[in-house]
Amino acid sequence: MFKGHPRGLPVLFFTEMWERFGYYLMLGIFSLYMLDPNEAGPFGGMGFTREWAAEVYGSYLALVYLTPFFGGIIADRFLGYRKSVFIGGVLMSAGYFALAIPGVTMFYVALLLIVAGNGFFKPNISTLVGRLYPEGSKLKDSGYNIFYMGINIGAFVCNFVAALLRNRFGWGYAFAAAGIGMLLGLVIFYLGQKHLKEVHDRGEEGSVADTGIIGQLIFQVIIPAGIAGVIGYLFFGGVFGSPQTAAFIFAAIPVIAYFAMLLIRAPHHEKGPIGALLSIFAVVIVFWMIFHQSGSSLTYWAEENTRREAGALGPVLRFFQFDQDATIGTSIQNPDTVGSYWRNVPPQERPEPGQRATLISTEIFQSINPFFIVFLTPLLVGFFGWLRRRGKEPSTPAKIAWGMFITAISALFMVMAVWVAGNGKASAWWLVATYGIISLGELCLSPMGLALVSRLSPKRVTALMMGGWFLATSIGNKLSGVLAGLWERVPSLDWIFLINFVSALAAALVIAALTPWIRRVMAAHETNMAGKAKKAGG
Repeated sequence: MFKGHPRGLPVLFFTEMWERFGYYLMLGIFSLYMLDPNEAGPFGGMGFTREWAAEVYGSYLALVYLTPFFGGIIADRFLGYRKSVFIGGVLMSAGYFALAIPGVTMFYVALLLIVAGNGFFKPNISTLVGRLYPEGSKLKDSGYNIFYMGINIGAFVCNFVAALLRNRFGWGYAFAAAGIGMLLGLVIFYLGQKHLKEVHDRGEEGSVADTGIIGQLIFQVIIPAGIAGVIGYLFFGGVFGSPQTAAFIFAAIPVIAYFAMLLIRAPHHEKGPIGALLSIFAVVIVFWMIFHQSGSSLTYWAEENTRREAGALGPVLRFFQFDQDATIGTSIQNPDTVGSYWRNVPPQERPEPGQRATLISTEIFQSINPFFIVFLTPLLVGFFGWLRRRGKEPSTPAKIAWGMFITAISALFMVMAVWVAGNGKASAWWLVATYGIISLGELCLSPMGLALVSRLSPKRVTALMMGGWFLATSIGNKLSGVLAGLWERVPSLDWIFLINFVSALAAALVIAALTPWIRRVMAAHETNMAGKAKKAGG
């Protein structure tokens, strides 16, 4: 798999694999933990309402992907990419271990640690992947695809570990496992430093003495964002559904304005690349809005509206069975008071008093997406390689357009699932199909977007532009929480998935229309970079 690629790629691959193991383990049970009744003992959750859980979920994910904007700049100008990855990993590990400690205060402290740690870790390890390759390398796209496979190996395994630990021993053990995974990733990163020493570790013009960027951040971004956030929280909560949502939207405005000014003030040869990237950022917000409902809307659907009896998926997953009372945390002796799973199951299909029902633990469904990513990545890389050898490979922006269109189809499957289920439960195969389809869309979009950021970003602001990619992710994530918060308000659940379908289809058409222009920008940028390299070599 790594043949022909730099020796630093497997180091970053396995570092990211373990980091994502911890991250997605926590995310897989995050909503379930918040909704679980607040009871004493290791099996007690936070006892939040669904509306507040969706609010926390969306805000957490938004902040997780907003902080890379700042972490990228700090790495570009001061710390360097490798040191930032270490700092971020330590903070994230501390956050996961803090989640293992019961209590509301520790819960929010843990989330802040993870948010800060991800800001240092995520943009800079992705930047390091791009820095492994010389300008114009044809291997960069496949390098990001391979790197993306590492993400999803960790994301696939983690949910089985989470289900085993939280059902058998309690929530805290599952969160502690996430912290251990992050520490393993840091050990691999440390041992592989010899393969990363030749990678340029800062933005081309970045240095410790370059303090102007910090002044810009403080006076053009941080202070205005704080003021705007307070205004949104105090005066516009009713307009946007909640004060927290209003605060986030208002606080994001100065950050977006900063990128707009970056484009306006850029030298002429940088305007095209920066403008193309900002266009991609605007469009992929929709993808992340849909994709990250896996931990909210799709988790709610799996918990309450999907047949999870072991027979529903046949023998393939039978060895992941858990007793119903362990999965839900309540007794089934009285069918009228059991967990939410049985509320929309006809009484005649419920277990008899004294019987034990076997259900597939809800978070297992979140391993379907990474399974398809790992399975499909070699096939897709091979397919694109086959097209490349024949001169027919789609351009990177064309792949992103296809990814958005495929994402729209996945949302349509959930609309049909709602129609088929009616007031009862749908087959688990609807979720399997939805995750499988959106996984293909993700492969066409997310690693391609990362590769495009690395390819088009001016050297002096590479990590800053990578932070812009995660800013788009942040806004999409917050919107995913907003949509999930409508779960109990909409007349029918198909409304949420119809919004996903229409939004993704519109975004696909927009990016398809922009593709010819972005291709011209890419060609001009690569010609310019090749000319600079030739001049430097001469």
